[in-house]
Amino acid sequence: MEEKTKAIIIDDEMKSILTLSKLIEKYCPQIEITGTAIDVKSGVNAVNELKPELVFLDITMPDGDGFDVLQLADYNNFEVIFITASDQFAIKAFEFSALHYLLKPINYKELIDAIRRFEKLRKPNMLTTQVDVLKKSLNNDHEKIILPTSEGLNIIELERIVRCEADDNYTHFYLTGGQKIIVSKTLSTFEKILTDIHFFRIHNKHLINLMHVKQYVRGKGGYVIMNDGSHVYASENKKKEFIQVLKEYARSY
Repeated sequence: MEEKTKAIIIDDEMKSILTLSKLIEKYCPQIEITGTAIDVKSGVNAVNELKPELVFLDITMPDGDGFDVLQLADYNNFEVIFITASDQFAIKAFEFSALHYLLKPINYKELIDAIRRFEKLRKPNMLTTQVDVLKKSLNNDHEKIILPTSEGLNIIELERIVRCEADDNYTHFYLTGGQKIIVSKTLSTFEKILTDIHFFRIHNKHLINLMHVKQYVRGKGGYVIMNDGSHVYASENKKKEFIQVLKEYARSY
């Protein structure tokens, strides 16, 4: 028999704990809930005593937040799946940090997907770094993004990203220095979290970093020359908006 993954749930709503426990029992039998907690204090005790491999952690609690649990617990060799209300700002921060999360009310299909991602990308030693990126993103301080690949998690400074290119369900990241990273997420995923911080989707297949635009060549087949020498063509319906956004960016820097 395959050994189960030991997990605990930390949530200040008992109804949420019971609901999640039942969903895990029914749809994720490989996960064993060994304990629960309803606040920061009991959560820290549960982590230290039970030494879980996985923690389902609510962000908001009556005596603090989920980050306090992570900071105060002595034991830290575990992964986290955060539980949060449906908040677009928070979702964006989770995408930046490559952390697993579930939205309330929890859907069993999303739970199954979160568990699959956890099992595929288990990197307990990266948790501190990921949480640091998450905290900064929640404070609208976007310096880095964590990109999951088949080799592991890559911590990338946003200023190093020259452009992103769509390839079906994959995205190719072209970085300064000629480095290239392939991520198994669609370009639309990154468009949603990067477009308001000096990135622009200039074409259906291309998302570019405005800080790396060297020159825009006008004309019927208008295109952008990037700092790495690459040429990226602009969609006809994007040209007017792009020129306006580029002017605004130039004025702000």
